[in-house]
Amino acid sequence: MNASIVKLFGVILVLYALLFGFTSYWSVFDAEGLENNVANKRPLLEEQQIERGPILAADGRTVIARSRPRGRGGNRIFVRTYPLGELFGNPVGYSFVERGRAGTELAHNDQLVGNETEFISIIDQLRGQVQEGDTLVSSLDVEAQRTAVDALGGQKGSVVAIVPQTGEVRAMVSVPQYDPNEVQSSAGFQALNQDPDAPLFNRATQAGYQPGSTMKVVTATAALDSGEFDTDSVLNADSPKTISGVPLENAGGQSFGDIDMETALTNSVNTYWAQVGEELGTDTMYKYMDRFGFNAQPPLDYPSFQLAESGEFGANGQLLGPGSDQIDVGRMAIGQDKLNVTPLQMAMVVAAVANDGELMEPRLWSKLIDTDGREEELDPERQSRVMSDETAEQLTSMMTDVVNEGTGGAAALASDQVAGKTGTAEIDIANGINQAWFIGFAPADDPRIAVAATVERTSGQGGTVAAPIAQQVLQVLLANSSEDG
Repeated sequence: MNASIVKLFGVILVLYALLFGFTSYWSVFDAEGLENNVANKRPLLEEQQIERGPILAADGRTVIARSRPRGRGGNRIFVRTYPLGELFGNPVGYSFVERGRAGTELAHNDQLVGNETEFISIIDQLRGQVQEGDTLVSSLDVEAQRTAVDALGGQKGSVVAIVPQTGEVRAMVSVPQYDPNEVQSSAGFQALNQDPDAPLFNRATQAGYQPGSTMKVVTATAALDSGEFDTDSVLNADSPKTISGVPLENAGGQSFGDIDMETALTNSVNTYWAQVGEELGTDTMYKYMDRFGFNAQPPLDYPSFQLAESGEFGANGQLLGPGSDQIDVGRMAIGQDKLNVTPLQMAMVVAAVANDGELMEPRLWSKLIDTDGREEELDPERQSRVMSDETAEQLTSMMTDVVNEGTGGAAALASDQVAGKTGTAEIDIANGINQAWFIGFAPADDPRIAVAATVERTSGQGGTVAAPIAQQVLQVLLANSSEDG
C-alpha cells in the first residue's frame, strides 16, 4: 500500500478517535457540567415546555417558586416566578432561559423538571405522557427567614439555622438580598451584577470571614476529646503572652492569672486558648477541623460553585495544610491568623455539639412529592462523628455558662436555656471595625435548633450585635417546632 495513503489513513484514525473521545466525554462523563453551563441554552429551552415543579417552604403550603404558563398549544411555555421576592433569593436561586440556574433551582433541577431517569422519560414520551416536575418541599421556615432578615436590620451579614439531628436548614439568610424575579430582565440582572454590595453573592455559603472567638469551640473540642486537656486544666492567662514569637493580648488587656478551661471559655480569654492551640499543635487541630467539615466543600445540596471551603488560606488563596510553616496555630485556635469560615460552617460546628458530637450532612430539602402524590422524605445522613458524647456534654455545660455568666447574655431566652459562644474578630483595628459572631443552640438540655449569626464590618461586639439576632431566630424556631410537635 502506498506510504502516503497509510499515513493519511493513520491521521484519519487519530482524528476519529479524538472526535469519539471528546463526544463521549461531553455526552457521558461531563453531561452534567455541559447541561449546567449557563452558555448552553438548549436544556433550558427544552425545559420551558415542561411545567417545572413548585418549591415550597417547610410548612408544605407556602410557595417559594412556581411556574406560570405563557402562550397556547405548541407555543406554550412555562416561566418561573417567585411570589416571596427577595426573601428566598438566596438560597433558592433562580431558573430562567436568559440567565441559567442557580441555588436550589440548579441543585434539584432533575427533580423539578421530572427527569427521574433518561429511560423513564423516553418511555413516558412514547406513551404520550406529558413530562411534569416534582414538588420540592424545602427545609426553610418562612417566619424564621423573615425574622433573621428583620433582625439584621439592613446590616450586611448572614444567619444559618440547622436542626442538629437531621441537618435540615431552617433559615439561610444573606444580606443584602436580591429578588430573583429581577434576574430575568437584562437590566435587572446587570444592575444586580454591578451592585457593589454583591446581593447575588450568598454570604451564608460563599463568604469567608474570620470567626473570632467562636473558633474556641473547635479548639475546646480538640483539647477535651483528644484527652490532652480537661475542663479543670489550669493555665496562666495573663496579658500579654508571647504566641509564635509575637505578643498576644486579651480583650482590654485584662490579665486573669491562673484559670481553668471553664473560666477561660466563659470569659473568652485569648491567651488561655492560644496556649491550648500551641500545645495541641497543627496535626490535632486539623484532625478535629476536618471532622467538623473544614478544608472541604460542605455536602449541602447546592451548586458547588456557590460553596466555599473553610480553613487556613495562604497569601496565594490556597488552603494550607497542617505542615505549613505559615500557620500560627495559637492564633488560629482563637479564630485569627489566616482562618476564614462561612456562616454555614460555624452553624455545622455548633450543630455537631448539639447533636451529642455527631455532625449530620446539611440539607435544604425535606420532601419530594411526585405528580402521582408519592412522597420521598429526607433520610438524614451522618457526615462524621466529631467527638464523644462526653465531650459534647462538657462543651454544652461550658457554653451554657457563656450565656448565663459570660459574653453571650444577649442570646438568653426566658423559656429555654441557650448554650452558645460569641466572637468578635478585629478586622480593622485602627478604625474599630469588627466581624461580630454568635453561635449557639437551644434548649441546651434537649437541642432542637442550632444557629450561627454574623454581622460584617460593625463597630459592635459579638455579644451585643450578633447574639440578639440569634436569640430572635432561636425563639421563633423553637416556638414553631413546639407547634409541629
